[in-house]
Amino acid sequence: MDKMILKLIRKYKTNDPFTIAEGLGIHIRYADLGEGTRGLYFKKLRRRFIVIHETLPDNWRRFVCAHELGHDRLHPGFNRFWMDEQSFFNVGKYERQASKFAVRLLTAGDAPARSETLEQLLTRNGVPAEMQKFYF
Repeated sequence: MDKMILKLIRKYKTNDPFTIAEGLGIHIRYADLGEGTRGLYFKKLRRRFIVIHETLPDNWRRFVCAHELGHDRLHPGFNRFWMDEQSFFNVGKYERQASKFAVRLLTAGDAPARSETLEQLLTRNGVPAEMQKFYF
C-alpha cells in the first residue's frame, strides 16, 4: 500500500486526492447521499466515479475522496452493492483498508513534530480526528 501511494504522489506530484483522481480519469460528483453515507465509488460502462455527499465539510470531502480512491486502487473489480447482496465477504475489511489508504495518502511524507500529538498531525493534514485509528 505504501509503495502504491508513493508511486501516485511521485507521478502526480501531490498527495491531493482530487488531483490524483482527475489524473487517473476518475469523475468526481457531488450529491445528497442521505443520512449515513459520506461517499461511494462505482464503475459504469468503463467509467469510474467517486460520489461525495454534498453537505460534508472540506476536510471530510478530502478524506472521502481519498478513501474512495483507495477502493479504486486496492479493490479493482469489486462492487460493494454486489458484495452486500450476493456474497459472504466481510466488507468491513475493505472499508478499513480504504480508510488506512486515505490516512496514509493524506499524511504522506509528514510525521508528528516534537511534542505534537497524533490528533494535531491529522488536523494539520486535513484528516478528521475520528480517523486516527487508521494511522497505524
